[in-house]
Amino acid sequence: MNSSIFFNRTFRFAAMASVVAIGAFGASNSFAAKAASSNSSATVIVPIEISKTTDLIFGKFAPGAGGEVTVATDGARTTTGPILSVSGATPTAAKFDVIGDNDSTYGITWSGAAVLTDSGSSETMALSKISDLTAAGATTGEVSSGTLSGSGAQSIYLGGELTVGATQADGNYTGDVTATVEYN
Repeated sequence: MNSSIFFNRTFRFAAMASVVAIGAFGASNSFAAKAASSNSSATVIVPIEISKTTDLIFGKFAPGAGGEVTVATDGARTTTGPILSVSGATPTAAKFDVIGDNDSTYGITWSGAAVLTDSGSSETMALSKISDLTAAGATTGEVSSGTLSGSGAQSIYLGGELTVGATQADGNYTGDVTATVEYN
């Protein structure tokens, strides 16, 4: 084989390999990593809080032949059956004040007493909770959510219905009802 042919062929092969290598490395630059940034932010809001400002008070009554004593969310007391109301403590609905982040929605969970128990005995009366957000005199139902005002406040009103037995023992009946609030 002629050395000049071998040299030309080798030279052409090396030149071609260089062109291919330059093309490949040059092409890899077009696939180089690209970057984008995200603006990160966070907003810390006022924690939601609830406080009781008024207790639920049914007042004094005599059982008669049994029935129900209801305190509406506006504090008005009514009875069904031959319950005999008497003077004494004025009935009131409980009031809870909620504060938090302006215009935020929140959930309400009720827990606690399903009965009121006499502290001196084991006698009980069943308690059904009644609640609303406006003290409009509701006598049934429970609210499960609310929306804070533009100033971050709202009140929840709690009434209830007691089932009084015909032979209900006299005594001071108590029980706790808890309202828990949490942002939605």
